[in-house]
Amino acid sequence: MLFKMVNRNKWTDMRKVVFSFLLMALSCASIAQERHVILISIDGLRPEFYKDPSWSMVNLRQAMQTGAYADGVTGVFPTVTYPSHTTMITGVKPAKHGVHYNTPPEPLEVTGKWIWDYKTIKAPTIFSAAKAQGLRTASVFWPVSVGGPADYNIPEFWYLPKTKGGKRDMMHALSENASPKGFFEEVQQQATGQLEEIDFDGDYLGIDANLSRMSGYIIRKYKPAFLAVHLVALDHFEHEQGRDGDKVRAALSSVDGGVKTILEAIDKAGIKDNTTVIVTGDHGFVDIHSAIAPNVLLAKEGLYDPANKADWKAYFHGSGGAAFLHLKDKNDTQTLEKVKAALTKLSASEKNMFEVKDRTALDMIGADPTAALALAPKQGFTISSAATGELVRSASGGTHGFFPDFKEIQTGFVVFGKGIRQGAVIPEMGLQDIAPLVAKLLNMPFPSAEGTLYPGLLTADK
Repeated sequence: MLFKMVNRNKWTDMRKVVFSFLLMALSCASIAQERHVILISIDGLRPEFYKDPSWSMVNLRQAMQTGAYADGVTGVFPTVTYPSHTTMITGVKPAKHGVHYNTPPEPLEVTGKWIWDYKTIKAPTIFSAAKAQGLRTASVFWPVSVGGPADYNIPEFWYLPKTKGGKRDMMHALSENASPKGFFEEVQQQATGQLEEIDFDGDYLGIDANLSRMSGYIIRKYKPAFLAVHLVALDHFEHEQGRDGDKVRAALSSVDGGVKTILEAIDKAGIKDNTTVIVTGDHGFVDIHSAIAPNVLLAKEGLYDPANKADWKAYFHGSGGAAFLHLKDKNDTQTLEKVKAALTKLSASEKNMFEVKDRTALDMIGADPTAALALAPKQGFTISSAATGELVRSASGGTHGFFPDFKEIQTGFVVFGKGIRQGAVIPEMGLQDIAPLVAKLLNMPFPSAEGTLYPGLLTADK
């Protein structure tokens, strides 16, 4: 009897050992099958920043040597932040995803509102597709993300001033709209320290340092399958100084440090071997010297009265280096013909400042389907929303928004890590091509995307 009991105990112990081994093997196999994609968007990123060593992006250039890159990325029209970022995560252009501008057209009063709400998006996103697959996602300062499906979400959002001339309120906006509840306070306690309103001021480079630390904390703590982060300071200083300047170079060096913070977090989290990193942007930049105010032209034609805006018939919505004509009555062909006639009557020198993009051209580029036509200024000109004063006035600094048919307005793309073939170069790609790549790297179906997946970017085992 004693012998049987000893043997039974040995077999029990052996079964426990075998069972523990199997659990360990399954756990290791599960980890091996994990996929992580980190999408870093640097607002205003230009290809020369990582191709030309005279620009201080040491960390990104080092990482690029292990992966692939594009010589240029063609954007959407207008080439501005919110439509561009929405194209990145949907794989379709603004006409389909519904985010046509940064700010909504407001012919009666410019309120300062931006298009913040995720519900504005009319197409599936990487976030929604990942959620359907049971994958964990995170979003840090990503445009059009308020109320979005990311498991961990700190949206790009602020409350408007309560009084005229007052200050915006980002701290309460983020606290009350981050998810899960209390998450904004968590990242402050664990990653950045206590933040104040001034820490989100674009005049200071600390904003990107904090956003990078938040991202790094999320990566280490929660190991999301997909994280998207928007870094913003470079764009701010390119607006101020144009394509080059001491502040632009300082911002570029700073954001490169932010990229390094995120890369180190991936390594510390122990997921480096299963992670792919995409570093891209939303648009390039153009130096400007003059601004065109097409609403002045409408005012002269009696189609827009800045003193009595309620009686407006036509309005040009400015979006950086672009202006989109909106009609109060979309079927008002008489007003549309008046606008076209007024544009035709301009002098040869005035008409030489821009091109008119008709509805056919807007359909081809995938722009706002509600606009009657658009003005696409030549390089050096931006758009003013003013309806009084001169048609053309001086301007300085830099901007974007232009029709995406020239090199300077292109953004960049660098990808490295799991599944990426070293040394691959794409001469030119589109922002809509990013979503299909993310989906492929996550082994996730995403049939709604219309972008191109480039097999040459991927290793044979992907």
